[in-house]
Amino acid sequence: MLLKQGRKLLFIGDSVTDCDRAKPHGEGLFQALGNGYVSIIDAFLQSTYPELGIRVVNKGISGNTVRDLKERWEEDVITQNPDWLSIMIGINDVWRQFDSPLMKEKHVYIEEYNETLTELVKKTKPITDKIVLMTPFYIEPNIEDAMRHTMDQYGAVVKNVANDHDCIFVNTQDAFNKILESLYPASIAWDRVHPNKTGHTVLAKSFLDAINFDWQK
Repeated sequence: MLLKQGRKLLFIGDSVTDCDRAKPHGEGLFQALGNGYVSIIDAFLQSTYPELGIRVVNKGISGNTVRDLKERWEEDVITQNPDWLSIMIGINDVWRQFDSPLMKEKHVYIEEYNETLTELVKKTKPITDKIVLMTPFYIEPNIEDAMRHTMDQYGAVVKNVANDHDCIFVNTQDAFNKILESLYPASIAWDRVHPNKTGHTVLAKSFLDAINFDWQK
């Protein structure tokens, strides 16, 4: 596995990352990591690699866009001094364009998304061992659906940023596409955005696969 002993792994993002984690510090006892993919990843790491002592921190905040991440980056990332950083952001950047079409001040268009995500990665790369970039997703199999089509474009930005800055890339949309061949979207997420435990397990497995987690250990 790519994660080494004693590393601090910080996750940041929106509600899919947040999942009712403890505030202001998402770590510790009593489900402080929330009830989503971050807690599942932590459970696999602690149960399979207990000797490594990986410290997991959840800094997701519901409703956030990449613009919001930029505003809190110093406090919630830089001062945390993580060894590893995982970023999954973009769902609200796209969603607000569709559920609040007249509130354009809330829209984060793809140019700003690309520029801001790149800025955050470049700022943080020198102080981390590795950055993991996870795509935003929309749990909708129809690629012609307007929101799914736009989400795919934002996912392509994430892939380009990951390639340009030597980050680990996780295609969450592709992971959901595979299970959508057998499951209806509503059975994974009632609004096609906020996954149930099955969906969060898909996200956790995708992340762990990307860091070469040994499923046979």
